[in-house]
Amino acid sequence: MVDQIKIKEAVRLLLEGIGEDTEREGLKETPDRIARMYAEIYAGMEEDAAGHLSKTFKVESNEIVLVKDITFYSMCEHHLMPFYGKAHIAYLPDGRVVGLSKLARTVEVYARRPQIQEQLTVQIVEAVMQHLKPQGVMVMLEAEHTCMTMRGVEKPGSKTVTLASRGCFQEDPKWQELFFRMLGKEKVYNQDLI
Repeated sequence: MVDQIKIKEAVRLLLEGIGEDTEREGLKETPDRIARMYAEIYAGMEEDAAGHLSKTFKVESNEIVLVKDITFYSMCEHHLMPFYGKAHIAYLPDGRVVGLSKLARTVEVYARRPQIQEQLTVQIVEAVMQHLKPQGVMVMLEAEHTCMTMRGVEKPGSKTVTLASRGCFQEDPKWQELFFRMLGKEKVYNQDLI
């Protein structure tokens, strides 16, 4: 659970540390605002994806399901700076599907934690595989990292792409190719290298 009292104290110390006057009008309420914001940004710390993925529906046909362009925001655990982008999730059901919004909610559960993109991608693919028990899952994240764009190398517009697959998407290149075609992208890697 987010401890807003500790966050307020930490923000005051941070502001003092950079030489600011914590009593000036523009900053007086900043510790409180940031504490409330962090409770929202890190809400995934108290959530479990199982709650979103547990209610499934029987289907007669096991056709691929793809939800693409799921917007997400997360915080890089190395600098506590935002990274944000789009998540694409595909799975091949094995008799059961989940409500489409539940995939977006699953992304949020893991994105709303201090995180790295590589780990976020794997957490999503593992959760879908574990709770839906499909024939296979593939997840791709495309994100811009402010720790790269506004500090350090300062390269705005650069994107990081991560990919994780399980089941038939990992074992059979035809499912990977279908995933990329459905996204309107060319295959971005060589299966033999994985």
